[in-house]
Amino acid sequence: MPATVIMPALELAQETGKVLRWLKSAGDTVAKGEPIVEIETDKVTVEIEAPASGILREVSARDGDVVAVGKTIALIFAAGEATTDPTVKVSPLARKVAQEHGVDLARVKTTSGRVEKADVLAHVERHKTSAVDGAVARLLPASPKARRLAAERGVDLGGLKGSGPSGAVIVADVPAEARASGPSVGNVWRIMAERMTASWTTAPHFYLVREVDVSRLRAWRERAGARSGVRITYTDVLVRLVAAALTRHPRVNVAWKDGAIFQHGGVDIGLAVAIDDGLIVPVLRGADALTLAEIARRREDLVGRAQTGKLRPADIQGASFTLSNLGMYGIDAFNAIVNPPQAAILAVGRIADRALVVGGQVAVRPTLMLTLSCDHRALDGARAAQFLGTLADFIEEPLALLD
Repeated sequence: MPATVIMPALELAQETGKVLRWLKSAGDTVAKGEPIVEIETDKVTVEIEAPASGILREVSARDGDVVAVGKTIALIFAAGEATTDPTVKVSPLARKVAQEHGVDLARVKTTSGRVEKADVLAHVERHKTSAVDGAVARLLPASPKARRLAAERGVDLGGLKGSGPSGAVIVADVPAEARASGPSVGNVWRIMAERMTASWTTAPHFYLVREVDVSRLRAWRERAGARSGVRITYTDVLVRLVAAALTRHPRVNVAWKDGAIFQHGGVDIGLAVAIDDGLIVPVLRGADALTLAEIARRREDLVGRAQTGKLRPADIQGASFTLSNLGMYGIDAFNAIVNPPQAAILAVGRIADRALVVGGQVAVRPTLMLTLSCDHRALDGARAAQFLGTLADFIEEPLALLD
């Protein structure tokens, strides 16, 4: 039996997905785990991997098609396994030529009611140039939106110098004269807008704000980076501390689903990441069990793949809490919108020298502002305040984690 490639469900409320482009063509040999198609979902563009090794055939969804979740969009046949379409009549010679050229017979056009050798050769000739061009284009690293924009404007990706991770071409690298005259709203941005509107209008938000002294946190981060040899950011440190605080206050690590509170079994921290098409939230799973170095490596991998459209479905599913850090943009503080169905999101501002009263004396210390946004349906003020208090204590004295 052939293996099925289906439109995946990546979000709780997702009903459809859009096929952006096939990375493999019908008739290609694919290996299990190899990316074969790019899918645009509610929040992100992801690559779907082959569920088995074999020959990709019977591709039923074309580039740009919107397909219902769970629908089969292609089949993968084992080597030597016949296709299951009994309506296609093919001459033995045509079948042999198709196998030699890796052609999916179901896509060959014929006027005689039976596929002949000439039909297959004509199909090969028609698709020769586009296949070569497509293979070359797939080798060039670029974000999905930059790739689409370049194609729409006739810009050669090979002639652009990428400024994204690993030299990937992003929208900012596409020449200005090649861009559309007005901003376009992609599916990811549209869905993000719909979800945030739904959250804002249905979830009763409340906010808790805390200013914390990061003098010891700064020193802890520097020592940890020196010991591990890994570049550790403040986001990495905060993920570690947020995870520890959530284990102390599991009642904050919850979701509001179907009119009830759902307790998460693991501490899975989502990181709000800006991409060309909007905002996505890749997930650091089991963050409470990771070292700082492990968090840093995984965060770098997730953010890099998010910005180049290389996230996998599992990378964006099931976060139990979200962290959004805008400190690198010079923002002092902000109120984030809760990412449903989670109960809370932590907004982090920049570190700046501010005046504090320490031991009865005014002193200048590096501080940052934490703003905890909460869904009052799932979380009350007292529990949220206790969580934020524990997190503030960890930030001001990270060694407390060893107690």
